Amino acid sequence: MRKISWRIVPAMFSALLLWSCDNPKQVTYEVDPKTGALMELSLPGDTAMNWIMRADGSQYEWVDARYGWGLGQFFAKGTEKFWEIPVKVWTSGEGMSAVYQVDGIEINVSRSWDKEGNLKETYRFTNTSDEKAELSDIAINTPFNDNYPDARTCYEARCNAHLWDGEDDAYVFCTRMSGAEGGLGLVLQEGAIDGYEVRERSSQTGSSNFRGVIQLNPRDKVLNPGESYTVSWLIFPASDWNDFQTKAIANGLVMAQADSYVAEVGDTLSVSFRSNQPTLKGRLLLNGKEVAIVSGADIHYTTTVQAPGEQVFTLLYNEDKKRTRVECLGISDYDTLVNRRCQFIARHQQFNKPGDPRDGAFIVYDNETESLYVNGETGRARSDCDEARERVCMGILLARQYQRTSDPELMHALGKYVKFVRRIQMADYKTFSTPDFKSKHRGYNYPWVADFWFTMFQVTGDRKYLKDGYGTLRALVRHFKHGFYCINIPTYGYTLLKDNGFTAEADTLLADFKAMADTFYENGPYYPTSEVNYEQSIVAPSIIHLLNVYLLTGDNKYLQGAESQLPLLESFGGRQPSYHLNEIAIRHWDGYWFGKDQVWGDTFPHYWSTLTGVAYRLYAKATGKQEYAERAMNIFRNNLCLFTEDGRGSCAYVYPQKVNGKKAHFYDPFANDQDWAMVFWLEYGVAKQ
Repeated sequence: MRKISWRIVPAMFSALLLWSCDNPKQVTYEVDPKTGALMELSLPGDTAMNWIMRADGSQYEWVDARYGWGLGQFFAKGTEKFWEIPVKVWTSGEGMSAVYQVDGIEINVSRSWDKEGNLKETYRFTNTSDEKAELSDIAINTPFNDNYPDARTCYEARCNAHLWDGEDDAYVFCTRMSGAEGGLGLVLQEGAIDGYEVRERSSQTGSSNFRGVIQLNPRDKVLNPGESYTVSWLIFPASDWNDFQTKAIANGLVMAQADSYVAEVGDTLSVSFRSNQPTLKGRLLLNGKEVAIVSGADIHYTTTVQAPGEQVFTLLYNEDKKRTRVECLGISDYDTLVNRRCQFIARHQQFNKPGDPRDGAFIVYDNETESLYVNGETGRARSDCDEARERVCMGILLARQYQRTSDPELMHALGKYVKFVRRIQMADYKTFSTPDFKSKHRGYNYPWVADFWFTMFQVTGDRKYLKDGYGTLRALVRHFKHGFYCINIPTYGYTLLKDNGFTAEADTLLADFKAMADTFYENGPYYPTSEVNYEQSIVAPSIIHLLNVYLLTGDNKYLQGAESQLPLLESFGGRQPSYHLNEIAIRHWDGYWFGKDQVWGDTFPHYWSTLTGVAYRLYAKATGKQEYAERAMNIFRNNLCLFTEDGRGSCAYVYPQKVNGKKAHFYDPFANDQDWAMVFWLEYGVAKQ
């Protein structure tokens, strides 16, 4: 093989965009002639999908050449250093290599195809200085094309990137947002990935419609003079998650998983590690303590949860030189968790100030200051922290829990809350987020308030609440017609009205519900933009409502409409071995809009991921496909990590290691709107009755 090397000459390099080799290529790429970074990753015959963002400003002006695939940065001697322009490039018929020099560190990036036509990338960091080099916070740009211009573009040409920072067995699997077969996999083959981060997250750079520039974080490394550190991975097509896992294992990955990721104390957790190494030997640790010596290509381990808290199973193998893990969670008792949360709300999250129109409201609680966050009291008022909106879920939760426990403390709090909710509605049921009627007139408020009124009827038997629920839903239609993609439309209100003699009102609501479902059916996957251009909580509510109307009417049209959209919803959820991630839908802005720290970035979990669970549960009920009921339960259980054993809540877990260069990976201190997860747990989960 002839090798050619030269200093970068853009005019010469620009002709060398697509490398060729003798093997049929399963993945092809395009190179930026100035940086040596990738501008495009595609699958043969697929002209619509570029799996990565173009880093030339053409797709997003802030995603420029700095963020090309394969470039990146690290810290050394306390300074952040970037590799951006190569000093040398080699090319051949089998691939390419670009060399970057950053002070005393040489970064050699090479690309070639294996015998199957899969793309192998290798990053070799070499200390060319005379001193020891400590490399930390290494970040390699992997800007997957996971962003949200509009529903049609997402359907045709965007992907959902599911990342697992599984140390020596890290991977990424990208699914098409359309849910169609044919994804892109990345599996680590050498080195370790200990996390990932996102860049360019702000109100000016995409806001809620841009997941960010994703970067993978190799493990920190100390290099002696002349020493090298190598990170390499393989990129290949896979038709679906099962195909990806099969190919990942065939290419040397140890694939970890659990039968379930959250369990009560006294129940069992079972984990497994699958590989193509029949002679694999290692040690299994639970929270750092050795619990078993294991061996074989298919390792299984079961244990009983002894105490609440995180249960991290770590597999050490290859003489402890390699490691990967499964992340599970123990909970004292599901009923206890719900009860403590409801008591905390009643005792600590109700605003009590007689004469103030906000009196009785359930509002945000700051877990750092141990106090209520009264919106606008110490600074500007935030619409995401006002007195109502998503926080209506606390009233619904307490009402449903009262049905189960008859706890007088909850009823006392509910009595005050009923009076507050009446103050956010006009006489004709026009509904606002604050009692001064100066807040945004928001369509989402209506189904939530109607749900609260219907639940209060179930609690008290007082028929006025049926009228309130009906009036609220009729006001929704007056103001927003039948085309608004509401979250959690309480279709059960039809049955309550009908069973209690309100036949005309029930028929009117059913006509409205059908008209909404007809709109969702006709739109299909081309959803209108809402507060966000395209998101899981537009897709899931469409499916949920279609299924609910199918269950009410038996009209197969609505079931078909839901089934046609189900693959889009499934595409949002990954299968990574962690209670933070497994089947949890990708969301990436709610830590900013509802959190105290207002940090953008992936929120795993965020409570609206339970909407996927609701959709799965209803689909199982409609079709008898119980695997969807099991998947739903997994989602509901995983979201319970948003609540602590003493009853506190967190609105979101900001998952990346860093966002815009600042440390993340934390539960936000605000208990804000997360209680929808517990509402759905009571409605669809397995809390003991």
